[in-house]
Amino acid sequence: MITGYAVSQTAPQSLASPESFASISDTDARSAAMFTELGKVLTHPRCTNCHPATVRPRQGDEGRLHQPPVTRGADGHGLPAMRCSSCHQHANFEPGRMPGHPEWHLAPREMAWEGKTLGEICGQIKDPARNGGRKVEDLIHHIGDDTLVGWAWAPGYGRQPAPGAQKQAGALVAAWVQTGAVCPAN
Repeated sequence: MITGYAVSQTAPQSLASPESFASISDTDARSAAMFTELGKVLTHPRCTNCHPATVRPRQGDEGRLHQPPVTRGADGHGLPAMRCSSCHQHANFEPGRMPGHPEWHLAPREMAWEGKTLGEICGQIKDPARNGGRKVEDLIHHIGDDTLVGWAWAPGYGRQPAPGAQKQAGALVAAWVQTGAVCPAN
């Protein structure tokens, strides 16, 4: 048990700062490179587990199907008989290894990232019809400040946090937007 705890507390993968891309003189290439760096977060299990391609969320660092077998429901908060909040409370419950947040829910279906390339995710998050009606500028706050998104960096016992820190991810989004929000080719 102690070994498992030690492993779960290892340092997460870091994120490069927007300034570290300054040597890329082509603005479009620099923008795409920053999004590729942000992709370390967007394709991490802390994000893809809640942005599933199916009606079932995934869980754990392995992205296994959620147990118990719950489904999305009409509003992303589960079915009437088993809402996400039935188990997921306002904060992580460490003794039960149960993650939590007051707004725990799945991303809308149109925001599914599971199984997509970075280029596909990029195109999706730029499209208001598939990103919750957001302008790209709105993503700076959503990724950099939203507390539910922020859970990815404080996921609790036994789960690896997303790379870097939420403010670093927000800074990458801001720099990506400021350089034209160019998507990588992949």
